[in-house]
Amino acid sequence: MADAWPGIFYHLFFVFLLATLKAKVHANLTHSYGIITRTEQKQRHKNGCSYFEGRWVYDDSYPLYSSWNCPLLRGGFDCQRNGRPDKKYLKYRWQPSACNLPRFDGRDFLERYRGKKIMFVGDSLSNNMWLSLACMLHFAAPDSNYTISQKGLLSTFFLQEYETSVTWLKNGFLVDLVHDKIGKILKLDSISTGHQWLGVDMLIFNTYHWWIHTGKSQTWDYFQVGRKIVKQMDRMEALKIALTTWAKWVDSNIDFSKTKVFFQGVAAVHVNGREWGDPTAKGCDGQTEPMKGPKYPGPAHPGEAVVKSVISSMAKPAYLLDITLLTQLRKDGHPSVYTGRGSAFDDCSHWCLAGVPDTWNQLLYTALI
Repeated sequence: MADAWPGIFYHLFFVFLLATLKAKVHANLTHSYGIITRTEQKQRHKNGCSYFEGRWVYDDSYPLYSSWNCPLLRGGFDCQRNGRPDKKYLKYRWQPSACNLPRFDGRDFLERYRGKKIMFVGDSLSNNMWLSLACMLHFAAPDSNYTISQKGLLSTFFLQEYETSVTWLKNGFLVDLVHDKIGKILKLDSISTGHQWLGVDMLIFNTYHWWIHTGKSQTWDYFQVGRKIVKQMDRMEALKIALTTWAKWVDSNIDFSKTKVFFQGVAAVHVNGREWGDPTAKGCDGQTEPMKGPKYPGPAHPGEAVVKSVISSMAKPAYLLDITLLTQLRKDGHPSVYTGRGSAFDDCSHWCLAGVPDTWNQLLYTALI
């Protein structure tokens, strides 16, 4: 028995050494790639960490998927296929200041939402996020049969193996836009299409960009509140009234024990280089790197304050994906002239895919785990 002790000792020492090395390797990987452990996940609120404060860091393991391998992706968001020559914008990962962000796990996401329905409701920025999530899920399950369909304003991506549907319902204002003999009226205190939002397991709402349109891009003629109809109104005041109507509808009609409710937040545009200290910049055209952060040098976003004010007043607040800062820092992330519509069209409000909206879905996933 005494002769066996040296062997036992060396075996236990080897096991201890192996466990120590494994822990160190895991810690280094966690630090290097921004991977969050389950323990960190549970502690994030205790430590006062905000996933929405941080900076963009270069990460060679990005992007999370290739746009060339996403058959769902076509049109103005597919910047590489549309001829964008640079690729560095694909390599940035959002790094919160006080913690790490979990890497998106598409298989885990699909298992959690097996047999369930996810619906995006909003404008073309909702479409941006919807397509991003569809590409991320397709990448996670490339051999799973899928269908993609459109009926009226509803677009649906359905993964047959998981029986998971991810839909986008186009709705730029959330409140009613009606046609009347005097013209198109935006009814700020009325929602008649809310029944379309019922019966799903997750809702991600969005509205903002259509509220600031002018000229030919403006899709209404009048505002209405109650019986009062006006031609002009402060846009942020109109937005706040409409969002308050939406918030009351959600409070009254959504069962939060069955449906998770998110608000996508307000994404930044980059049309004025003076905001980030480059008066010679022609909007986002030619921008190839993000701003360093963690603060945006330009003015505060007016829509962000309105959204936060309304959501904080809800009886059952929606989860705000507060994407304003992280998009403000990404002047390089827009399609610019690479939309497939020619060099005369410069898009500095939507986002290339793969790209920034993938982080919005990473934040969505983080809120679910």
